[in-house]
Amino acid sequence: MHYDLKFCFATFFLHSTLALHLGPSANSIRSRIRSILPLLNPRSLPSTPTLQTRSYSPSALDVNPNGTTFLWLPEDEYSGSTFFDNFSFYTGADPTHGTVNFLNATTAFSDGLAYVQDNGIVIMKGDNTTTLAEGVNRNSVRISSNKQYNTGLFILDTNQAPWGCGVWPAFWTVGGGTWPLTGEIDIIEGVHDNEHNQVTWHTGPNCTLTPEGNFTGTIVQTNGVNNTNCDGNDNDNAGCGITEWSRASYGPFFDQQGGGVFAMKWDENGIAVWSFYRAAIPQDIQAGSPNPSGWGNPVAALEAGGCDPITNFVNHSIIFDITFCGDWAGNSYATSGCPGTCSEQLMEPSNFDNATWSINSIKVYRKQLLSGQITGGASMAGLNIRWDITLILVVFAIFSVTI
Repeated sequence: MHYDLKFCFATFFLHSTLALHLGPSANSIRSRIRSILPLLNPRSLPSTPTLQTRSYSPSALDVNPNGTTFLWLPEDEYSGSTFFDNFSFYTGADPTHGTVNFLNATTAFSDGLAYVQDNGIVIMKGDNTTTLAEGVNRNSVRISSNKQYNTGLFILDTNQAPWGCGVWPAFWTVGGGTWPLTGEIDIIEGVHDNEHNQVTWHTGPNCTLTPEGNFTGTIVQTNGVNNTNCDGNDNDNAGCGITEWSRASYGPFFDQQGGGVFAMKWDENGIAVWSFYRAAIPQDIQAGSPNPSGWGNPVAALEAGGCDPITNFVNHSIIFDITFCGDWAGNSYATSGCPGTCSEQLMEPSNFDNATWSINSIKVYRKQLLSGQITGGASMAGLNIRWDITLILVVFAIFSVTI
């Protein structure tokens, strides 16, 4: 074993100090120092330390507008038998005034409205077995993640999303605190048997959707005017929304395709949503190393220039729900092409056979900036610095014993 000069000097210094202060009683301490000094010597360590790393292909790397490089790293996964362990069941009145009872976890599980299949697929559904009198609420579920997020890449893999006359499902995130000041992001939302998903943002004041943004969907309009004001307190809480162009983004055709993947990216550059039916899911998503820059333009995007995505969206939980009638599905029922009235539709349970979420997983990724690569030389320099500090600490420890 080879030692450098400062190591030898330090060893001599320590032994001399012990002899001067402790005399013969220093022998036992000397023997202990002899046993640990080789371990402290950097020359006894490998020249290239072994680091625990995860392999990522170059295609996983992305670049911010300011030129910094980053990638998306796994943070959380909600799937399989433990899926519901990380969610709470909401049991209050529906804020959107649906004709619905949201069940607690115990009742939802016992009534078969929430469960995990043997193959790990998560099921949430509205009641499709009970005949009701007109005007009586139908049972359903609404769950909210226990963890809250501030930015992230959220990827939902679902085999089926609820649809049907009078049905109003959503997959969304919402901020803690006073609504809408901490924001709401509706990733999947639709009513009846529509064929096109609608992405919507609800915020406080000073948040505007940029019409010239890079997205493929169509801005939702009221009386022929684009809804670009995202303030949830204006325009009857409409927010700012974008309708997807694809018929495979919602309703019966989406389910016939075997479902697919919805992805929502939320960072300092803005908020964007993509959707992919089953046969078109990008390979990097399937591989667990997603890079949205390779997915083409999103179907919907809220750009940072018109709405600060950090201050307007704070402490968001992930939410699934299925409600019936209410502010949107109820008010639009007369023009939906569905039979009768919404309250009459609720009476027959078979009308809700398709009001079901079938979920494979939700994966959440966090944005990790890359600050540079550590070389072998730099690693050894760091080890030498730690070695110098270790020697100083040993010297002070000896003096504390001898004084």
